[in-house]
Amino acid sequence: MPELPEVETVRRGLNKLVSGQKINAVHLNYQRMIKSDLSGFLAYLPGKTILTVSRRGKYLLFEIGDKTLVSHLRMEGKYQLFPSEAVPDHKHFHAFFTLSNGQTLVYQDVRKFGTMELVDQGKLLAFFKGKKIGPEPIASEFTLAPFQEKLIKSTKKIKPYLLDQTLVAGLGNIYVDEVLWLSKIHPSEIASNLSKKQIAELRQAIISVLDEGVKRGGSTIRSYKNALGMAGTMQDCLKVYAKKDQPCQRCGRPIEKYKLSGRGTHFCPHCQHLKKG
Repeated sequence: MPELPEVETVRRGLNKLVSGQKINAVHLNYQRMIKSDLSGFLAYLPGKTILTVSRRGKYLLFEIGDKTLVSHLRMEGKYQLFPSEAVPDHKHFHAFFTLSNGQTLVYQDVRKFGTMELVDQGKLLAFFKGKKIGPEPIASEFTLAPFQEKLIKSTKKIKPYLLDQTLVAGLGNIYVDEVLWLSKIHPSEIASNLSKKQIAELRQAIISVLDEGVKRGGSTIRSYKNALGMAGTMQDCLKVYAKKDQPCQRCGRPIEKYKLSGRGTHFCPHCQHLKKG
């Protein structure tokens, strides 16, 4: 699943490619991906100009005036741009936005898990509040005190808690494994068992790892490419994810993998101790 660095990289590419372009026509091959009123979606977009493409957590926001097209890529979603007269015939192409520059923006999704919906500009804050999306992982927004307060009151295991997006936006399976390794915290540790020092180190690891992921254009583990068709390089810097049986870069012991809340989870059993009790 694309995580925040991948989505941010896609956003930057799309901003270069489609900002300022008018949408001349919209065609859908898979209508169930539209989560707002379908007829309203199809009627509103033609004639509107994409002012900019922004992001909130893992959501892409195509800002088009008094409404925003909110797009979530889920597991395999991606955008591609083709000359309008040369769009390939592909069974996994599901949404087509014909633009005023003679090109067509195509949404591709092998698993059909991605979603799109129109949200009134004035209701965006409430939209994301309803989804309980946490702050963006930057120092000015992701402050220590509320993060610490939520963790010390929680009996949840730390990895699933970080994945649910309520503590901080944008973390997925790859980067949670990375930040927990960097912080020397076991993925199954109960949140309330963490010391204040560990919480502070965890917060800083989240900020640092996601920032590095953005700088490197995300991690290309399977099929991910950015909106310009290029792969990211963060996978070259991963310390623990997909490193099962390889030596830990800190202590040299083999990395282990287990299932936690249905997710493949990588950790170093020597560096990341699980507290007792």
